Amino acid sequence: MTELDYIRDGAEIYRRSFATIRAETRLEHLPTDVARVAVRMIHSCGMTDLVEDLAFSPNAVKAAREALLAGAPIYCDAEMVASGITRKRLPAGNEIRCTLNAPGVSELAQRIGNTRSAAALDLWDRVEGAVVAIGNAPTALFRLLELIADGGPRPAAILGLPVGFIGAAESKVALAENTLGLEYLVVHGRRGGSAMAVAAVNAIASEQE
Repeated sequence: MTELDYIRDGAEIYRRSFATIRAETRLEHLPTDVARVAVRMIHSCGMTDLVEDLAFSPNAVKAAREALLAGAPIYCDAEMVASGITRKRLPAGNEIRCTLNAPGVSELAQRIGNTRSAAALDLWDRVEGAVVAIGNAPTALFRLLELIADGGPRPAAILGLPVGFIGAAESKVALAENTLGLEYLVVHGRRGGSAMAVAAVNAIASEQE
């Protein structure tokens, strides 16, 4: 049988991966908790320059961590985000919710003149104090900000990581420059995505690297 030369030990692959990220990434300007999240986000995408576009409110990671410890649910804009979160890392068996494919979302989207991703947020019923992870749709992040600005419930923290060419950068600027006092973490620009949002949640959920 052909046997190629590669590392087969999963724990060793993890150890070397995180060591490489920490060796190649400028993390010294980040608070310890944010650096831990950044490392895992970089691990999900392979881009060590990600920290250059990282922006966050001072208590974002702390607020999200405390919310999870208290049993808060996690709301996601995409099934990929919801599916990717590692359940065994969650500190309180936290509920993970994505309403994108809930009955009536398509009709609701037509009624409000927005995407299904945005309309799905109108079905989020326990947002107050929750952790929100948006890893796909800029329209979902815009919609969340609209709902909160109109007096809707406020999450403990928003991980705003939509990806793409239309609205992604703008939605993250809107979150980072919000005057609502929201706790947030974003990667400015077009970069983002489900894997990155999942990585952020997993890093916050457990301090074990």
